[in-house]
Amino acid sequence: MTKEERIAKAVSLFKEGYNCAQSVVGAYADLYGFTPEQAFRMSASFGAGIGRMRLTCGAACGMFLLAGLERSAVVGADRAGKSANYALVQELAAKFKEQTGTLCCGELLGLTKKEPVSAIPEERTPQYYAKRPCPRMIELAARIFGDFLEEQGKLVK
Repeated sequence: MTKEERIAKAVSLFKEGYNCAQSVVGAYADLYGFTPEQAFRMSASFGAGIGRMRLTCGAACGMFLLAGLERSAVVGADRAGKSANYALVQELAAKFKEQTGTLCCGELLGLTKKEPVSAIPEERTPQYYAKRPCPRMIELAARIFGDFLEEQGKLVK
């Protein structure tokens, strides 16, 4: 699957009802040997700005989760592995923020601090999709991660 196909898959997953993080992770999970169900479960908590708290954008969180599959420490004392992961996350975050101005879900949505946090997801209607920047954020996160994989020679153009 090409980068463009994966980007389209990520947006399509969101339109099927998956959250932002699930959509980004689901589009790339097969590269790491995960089933769709595993991908959706491991990334479920990061949607809507982490548990619908409107903190870090779920699409960015999905991208960061994937970064951990690329570069990470699997031994607690592996400082070099941790540094490699943190450097990659910071690089990806900077690219995302350069395009959006923020990593904060609430800011991307234009929400005020006065709006209460709720665990209840909004109903997915045509109006929901029309007023949300989420599909663009998912596309951006999937593209940034795809660009990274292309640069590493791990994804076909």
